[in-house]
Amino acid sequence: MTTYWQKGFRSLLSWILVLMLALPPCAIAQEPGAETAEAETTKTFKKEELDQMLAPIALYPDSLLAQVLMASTYPLEVVQADRWAKENKELEGDALAQELEKQEWDPSVKSLVQFPDVLAMMGEQLDWTQKLGDAFLAQQEDVSNTVQNLRKKAKEAENLKTSEEQVVKVEKEVIIIESAKPEVVYVPVYNPTVVYGSWWWPHYPPYYYYPPYYPRPTLYGFATGVAVGVAWGYAWGHWNWHSHSVNININRNINYNKNINRERYAKQYGGREGQWKHSPEHRKGVSYRDQKTAQQYNRAASRDAVKSRENFRGKAEAGRKDLARDGAGQAKTLDTRDRAQTRDTSARPSPDTRDRAQTRDTVSRQSDTRAKPQSRDINRSAAPSRTDRGSSFSGMNQGSTSRNYSQRGNMSRSGGASRGGGGRGGGGGRMR
Repeated sequence: MTTYWQKGFRSLLSWILVLMLALPPCAIAQEPGAETAEAETTKTFKKEELDQMLAPIALYPDSLLAQVLMASTYPLEVVQADRWAKENKELEGDALAQELEKQEWDPSVKSLVQFPDVLAMMGEQLDWTQKLGDAFLAQQEDVSNTVQNLRKKAKEAENLKTSEEQVVKVEKEVIIIESAKPEVVYVPVYNPTVVYGSWWWPHYPPYYYYPPYYPRPTLYGFATGVAVGVAWGYAWGHWNWHSHSVNININRNINYNKNINRERYAKQYGGREGQWKHSPEHRKGVSYRDQKTAQQYNRAASRDAVKSRENFRGKAEAGRKDLARDGAGQAKTLDTRDRAQTRDTSARPSPDTRDRAQTRDTVSRQSDTRAKPQSRDINRSAAPSRTDRGSSFSGMNQGSTSRNYSQRGNMSRSGGASRGGGGRGGGGGRMR
């Protein structure tokens, strides 16, 4: 009797072992927290890096923040739009609307023509812009949570309040920032090292950017209000904080611009409403930061990306000669210094360094040759920092950028009158 039961028990154990071996490794229970820890190590950006890169824009109005994040996934088009906007400052009203509709950029990029200083910041600080876009593509929920956490810290420090320029409200523990007037958008200008309280990542100080026309703030202020116009007709993004996504409504802001062929975009997006989806064709061959994102958007199979890379390889040397003829001596000096620093740091560049270099090459190759004067500023100011630690936009008050923008305008700390500066169309003009 005992022998029979012993044999049966041994047989049962054998079958259990066979089943366990047949199961995939992920089906076997892990220690508590092990799965979470593994997920954290595989993320493209760490929490401290997200805090660092989102600090300068987390307090933007929701509508503008959505456009910046979507546009950052198309860094090359941002540079092209920045140059185009600088070349076409005189365009206003219907003339601006018609010319803007001819451009093949993503609508989110077109909408930022309304905010030339924000567009210039993104175009000049290309390394930061690409990181921002890569983070938004790979970790959209983390980006959403980071923005909310930063806003919470600013609010707890009593530096984020409703004012004549903006409305700050809390809905179901979500902090929402809206313009006080729908027709005017004030862009906040602040020092991230102060506005959030004592910075909590000493080895990852926040990026920050002071517009050259604005004296370095000690806390928080506003640039002159932007009277939104025709370019804002492309601002279709709207935050859904609870789903950590941006919703698209092509009918949004239709009164600002009736020259937009919205039916064409509806076909592109597969409808007039829905969640925002990245369009790989607007990436224009710029590499994705991580393999998962690259596979998701099938970069290798993208005809536009392959065609772009093939066409631009032959144009690289011509572009360098053009820059030399235009007197870009300072750009060459900075480029030589960067290469020397890279060699001193490591004989073999890191993947991150190669990606940034590839992006700068792609920008140089693809940019419109008619915009040669502006290319000097891009190459001079878009040089990335050699490391994430201690990186910032602190040098933006120097060089030709300061000269070009030194007379842009004034700011209002406590609800100064809107002059429409910085906006285009709709009676706006640029930020002055």
